Amino acid sequence: MRKPLIIFVLLLYSLFSSANYLLIPMDIEGQKNHLKAYGVAFKALENNIEVDWLLNYRGGSFMMLYDASIEQDCKIKGVSYQIISNSQSTAIVSEIAEPTTNMDLVKLQKPPKIAVYSPPNKQPWDDAVTMVLTYAEIPYEIIYDEEVMEGKLPLYDWLHLHHEDFTGQYGKFWANYRNQAWYQEQERISEDMAKRLGYNKVSQLKLAVAQKIRDFVSGGGFLFAMCSAPDSYDVALSAEGIDICPEAFDHDPANLKANQLLDYNKCFAFHNFKVSQNPYEYEISTIDIDPNKRQLVVNESNDFFTLFDFSAKWDPVPSMLCQNHTSIIKGFYGQTTAFEKNTLKAGSLIMGENKVLNEARYIHGEFGKGTWTFYGGHDPEDYRHLVGDPPTDLDLFPNSPGYRLILNNILFPAAKKQKRKT
Repeated sequence: MRKPLIIFVLLLYSLFSSANYLLIPMDIEGQKNHLKAYGVAFKALENNIEVDWLLNYRGGSFMMLYDASIEQDCKIKGVSYQIISNSQSTAIVSEIAEPTTNMDLVKLQKPPKIAVYSPPNKQPWDDAVTMVLTYAEIPYEIIYDEEVMEGKLPLYDWLHLHHEDFTGQYGKFWANYRNQAWYQEQERISEDMAKRLGYNKVSQLKLAVAQKIRDFVSGGGFLFAMCSAPDSYDVALSAEGIDICPEAFDHDPANLKANQLLDYNKCFAFHNFKVSQNPYEYEISTIDIDPNKRQLVVNESNDFFTLFDFSAKWDPVPSMLCQNHTSIIKGFYGQTTAFEKNTLKAGSLIMGENKVLNEARYIHGEFGKGTWTFYGGHDPEDYRHLVGDPPTDLDLFPNSPGYRLILNNILFPAAKKQKRKT
């Protein structure tokens, strides 16, 4: 009896001593919870474990040296994983390295420090980024105007702009919600903040904040924004020194020649747009595709956009940002749903588009030493998210490809410095 037991123990030792790597597959067949898998990868980085991001290999899988605590994290979070041998890992790396394959390996080395620019009381809307960060258990800190103006942005690597209006027009909710308590409270808090920080108008404070964010990106920061933030951010930069706000928002008339004075050279992503100076219009500018025209063509059943298939070996940055288990993403609305292509600057890289509507949904670019990524829409799993709607329960959407795009941006700063080759 003793000899078979010794042989069995030796076989087990041989098996586990060769199981040197942990593979987290990210294809649709192999992964039960794509969103929490990003949290596992982030946790590994926090534990000083280098993570290999296998671009276009089984949906953008993660591989790392085996660690018992990371395996336990996978079990707790319901993330699918495989323990593989050193030789299996080598075979995967060799397959990826083949010149004929559209795959690459990017090393993730240091977890980024994440900030979310968001008001302390963000009612009545939620925010897709903070929801998915919380769900994936990735740590972040909330900052707002005071912290930005105090010069705290350089303490962070990655910044997300919560559903925000940098033009000082409170999201242009005035027409429908000006008598609501939450709107009046938002207006009061914003005006008090502006005065406390030395500005006569909210629009002037928001411009100063936008310029601080510009400097953060120029110095090497990573910026991500969704919904109204991309639109209003570039509009605010272009309108420096120009009053674009109707009297309903800042208590004095707007400059009626504002559209002739906009300076597009100050913008990150957009040019040749016009701002709306009608307080009854929900749109901030012509950057957003006309929703009325859009609704004549698509509805929830046929609204999709497609991710561009970049060369992983030659264009690792957009390849990282587009990793997914599908190239077709469900569309969804927001204050800025999609970007009119004729408003995109030449340096704005389209990563996701609806070709039927000729609209860009997911774009990226460089500014100074840093980068920005803009994503149209409000919530990838809520087609028409209305004011006051409950937040999305991500337990119902653990494999959401739309939310995966957000999390790609979270891990992107952890990558060993990569440059596009084309």
